[in-house]
Amino acid sequence: MIPSAMPAAAAPEITRPAPDRVIAGDPVHTTWNSDEGGGLHVGQWQSTPGTWRVIYDEWEYFHIRQGHSILTPDGGAPIHLRPGDALVIRSGTVGIWETVETTLKDYVIRLDAP
Repeated sequence: MIPSAMPAAAAPEITRPAPDRVIAGDPVHTTWNSDEGGGLHVGQWQSTPGTWRVIYDEWEYFHIRQGHSILTPDGGAPIHLRPGDALVIRSGTVGIWETVETTLKDYVIRLDAP
């Protein structure tokens, strides 16, 4: 198991998907940002069960630590994400994210330059 790099005192950010993107449930997102700068964001993200439309305008690498989610890109096959799985999502990806079981992931996000 990979040890958590999150400081115990890191204050989480609590959010939800935009209401017009929610398809099912009432997913709550908790984000612990551990580092950001130079267009990079690093941390952990957790979501409770629910389904919503996603539109990525950034590049993201993530590693699933707990739970089960399904990412279905528009026009693509569902990608089941479970502990130990890792994925790169490219800017411009559009689809549906379904959190089946509360999911925790480590992430690195690179914002696209304007």
